Amino acid sequence: MKLSAENEFEAMRPTLMGIAYRLLGTRNDAEDAVQDVFIRWYEQQASANPVDNPQAWLTKVCTNRCLDILKSAHHKRMTYVGPWLPEPLQTEMVGSTEETAERGNSLDYAFMVVLERLSPKERAAYLLREIFDRDYGEVADILAISEVNCRKIVSRARRRVSDGSVRVENSATMQKALLVAFRKALHTGDTRSFANMLSRSIELHADGGGKVVAAQDVLRGDKLIVNFVRHGLYHAWRRLDLIEVQVNGGPGLLLRRGEEIVGCVTCEIDGDNHADRLFILRNPEKLAQLGMRSRVDLMKGEISF
Repeated sequence: MKLSAENEFEAMRPTLMGIAYRLLGTRNDAEDAVQDVFIRWYEQQASANPVDNPQAWLTKVCTNRCLDILKSAHHKRMTYVGPWLPEPLQTEMVGSTEETAERGNSLDYAFMVVLERLSPKERAAYLLREIFDRDYGEVADILAISEVNCRKIVSRARRRVSDGSVRVENSATMQKALLVAFRKALHTGDTRSFANMLSRSIELHADGGGKVVAAQDVLRGDKLIVNFVRHGLYHAWRRLDLIEVQVNGGPGLLLRRGEEIVGCVTCEIDGDNHADRLFILRNPEKLAQLGMRSRVDLMKGEISF
């Protein structure tokens, strides 16, 4: 039996959310984009020329709507106060298999940060081909480019992602151990365990968006970051509750003051099992919905908010 226009769309919504969040980096923008797509879809299906291939049509319209949003957001990103980081998601992962373990977690927070280094078109081509397994011809049609050019763009994006130091085999055990040591340093002021787990070239990225106190430049080097934790964060955060949660499919910490979420922390582990990057999210706009879990299907790349 043929599904109604609304039911057809709802069947695709998790996929569209997965595409939109990875492209746009925030939940609100992703939801707005998908809602815009729904309106266009409903109007198209009510017209004299309904869509014959819903999956292809919805993927194309959603991708291009996200690219339009990224273009309009370019100036805002350029004038953002301090580092811009994606909005973290508190996640519940399903669909884990040997295949997804080999492919890695395509929602990994460090991976999301590296995607920001790609141009919007590179990001879209890479995600559609590498994460959502669309063939080159379909990706080329979505982006209105030749298939030859599409292959070049995906290849270039793949190299840039590989050069971004994200390693999909990140050890969740080591990430969790680092965050435990970080929490101990914040509660006691004892940074020895934390310091021993850092790479010498570690970076700390903090996003306050100009709305709360946060480092406005990326901090680099283990000694600088240890001093920052010992002499800065320890005094500011030692009375906060630090709660272990799953953030973008990996270990993370929520910083709470009573019932209020005031921060989120996660990290990247390098090939030598040292912390290579530490991410601290403090922008209240990106924390507002963090207490609400998002269901993520690892196999399909889908997200359900």
